[in-house]
Amino acid sequence: MSPTADHVSALGRALERYVDARGAAMIKARQSLTVNELDARALLYIARTPGTRPGKLREYLGITSAGVTTLVDRLADRGALRRDIDADDRRVNRLTVTVDLASAPWSELTMFDDAFSAASGAADSSEGDRMAAALDALTASAERALV
Repeated sequence: MSPTADHVSALGRALERYVDARGAAMIKARQSLTVNELDARALLYIARTPGTRPGKLREYLGITSAGVTTLVDRLADRGALRRDIDADDRRVNRLTVTVDLASAPWSELTMFDDAFSAASGAADSSEGDRMAAALDALTASAERALV
């Protein structure tokens, strides 16, 4: 059953506003930087998990091996990331973001998240912890319902 406006909770509406606002900020950033959605998601993922392997990035993005190779090539050619050979296993590449996501113009990718973190950091930490726990539990419940 599809939820109507009457069935959507205040939390659901707040999450929709968050997702819409973050999505709008990401669209603006991608247009400004002339990167596509997958490239932006890849850069943010690699920034959070430096040294990640292309296979992990492929799994995260849900794309093929050829797709991740093309994406990594495109971002490397642009100077946004680099491949490093793993010191322990020379068959393995590790990916690292080379642009500074804290400085313009690349900071546009993280501007909304940084502003949200600053706002949430100013809130009561115990309230934030409770909200995070509740959201994690609700998300897990929704994911289980889809299986």
